[in-house]
Amino acid sequence: MPEGRLFEIIYYLLDKGKSTAPELSEKFGVSVRTIYRDLDTLSCAGIPVYTQQGKGGGIEILSEYTIDRSMLSEDERSRILTGLQALSAADDRQAEQLLTKLSAVFKSAGSSWIEVDFSNWGKESTVTETFSLIKKAIFSKHVLSFRYHGANGSCSSRSADPLKLVFKGRDWYMYGFCRLRNDFRFFKLTRIRDIKIEAERFSREAPARALAEKSYAPPGMVKVVLRFDKAAAFRVFDEFPEEAEEASDGYIYVRTELPGNEDLLCGYLFSFMDCAELLEPEDLRQLVKKKLTDMRQLYAGSKLG
Repeated sequence: MPEGRLFEIIYYLLDKGKSTAPELSEKFGVSVRTIYRDLDTLSCAGIPVYTQQGKGGGIEILSEYTIDRSMLSEDERSRILTGLQALSAADDRQAEQLLTKLSAVFKSAGSSWIEVDFSNWGKESTVTETFSLIKKAIFSKHVLSFRYHGANGSCSSRSADPLKLVFKGRDWYMYGFCRLRNDFRFFKLTRIRDIKIEAERFSREAPARALAEKSYAPPGMVKVVLRFDKAAAFRVFDEFPEEAEEASDGYIYVRTELPGNEDLLCGYLFSFMDCAELLEPEDLRQLVKKKLTDMRQLYAGSKLG
């Protein structure tokens, strides 16, 4: 007798609440007599399954029964609840409802060792609505249209087949097939504006792992060496957790990649005020020095004093 069918009968009864032997017989493709034998086996194994005769009767499992002792280990239950907590933090109402139901089924107070919240401190996340629309479009397989602000400072109108929502590093991305570029692309959710679900549908399927299919690397990235004053350590360790190295001279050095675009590069470095210095490559260092000279001249000649 296949053990798999016994598990499926339990899950089916827990989900449906009540069934009949003919219904179970048709569902699992076996005879009614076999179903009754399966029920006897489950009963002998300690599963509180019982039948009620007459109108309104049927086969049920006691409502007090929980599946934790029979089906899932404590570690497996904790992993399931923790995963649902992460989904509910992303404003997934169905995950939140399922989390509540499973907590009750497992007779667990919940996995409280982790708390996940993708919103920013002090304000409502602007990504929440975009996230929800993309999720809806993925499930219904509808094309999305939106404006997208690229890393090179451009803004373009796009339409895409949304395939996956990907959380990488500290940010959410939409992975999909871009109609404009005729290729698969990652779109950072914070750069998406005026998003709209179109009537057109698509049939394209998502890869098992989007990040494995095509590694994400923004175009125009260059290798740089940066030196930071320790006054900016809190931010350096936040933004370069793997690359930041404290040196004996009292500075923090970082070898990483940054956009080679002049405006983006200088804008990022200047956000550290006088706590960051670009050491390499030399051509970009000279570019930054020129930008600083131009800024100094601008302020020296300003009529605002």
